[in-house]
Amino acid sequence: MERHIEIYPQDKDELYALLAAQTAALTEGERHFLPNLANFSALLFSALRDINWAGFYLMHGGELLLGPFQGKTACIHIPLGRGVCGVAAQTRETQLVPDVHLFTGHIACDAASRSEIVVPLVRDGVLYGVLDIDSPLPARFDDEDRAGLERLAALLLAATDMPENV
Repeated sequence: MERHIEIYPQDKDELYALLAAQTAALTEGERHFLPNLANFSALLFSALRDINWAGFYLMHGGELLLGPFQGKTACIHIPLGRGVCGVAAQTRETQLVPDVHLFTGHIACDAASRSEIVVPLVRDGVLYGVLDIDSPLPARFDDEDRAGLERLAALLLAATDMPENV
């Protein structure tokens, strides 16, 4: 199955501007978290080059629980502070990891993943979960991706009624 990423610009400023417009269009008139997160993960999976997983882990009972995603099967539960996702959730800071094999406590859900970026989903001081994107390439993500994905996550959160505990 081809992902048709050729329609997306390679310039990251153009790419993230287009993704922001598409995020606004996808969420227009829909505030429920489930379709919004599902569509957003599908959008990222089809638009971003050289990734093998894009999706969400959501807060549930004091830990992260697998949410909507695109890619291979994934870990279901992640404790706060464990792995890249758990650290992003605990610190509420984006984690940009050039080589996951060098990240202490990395959880290897897919052995093919080499780099990862995880953006915490925080609005009005409430942590709802994290956006997680993996790549089979080392150092796939950079500060432009961090800024672009943080902006997209903020747009998504503003357009979505998120439960504090799924």
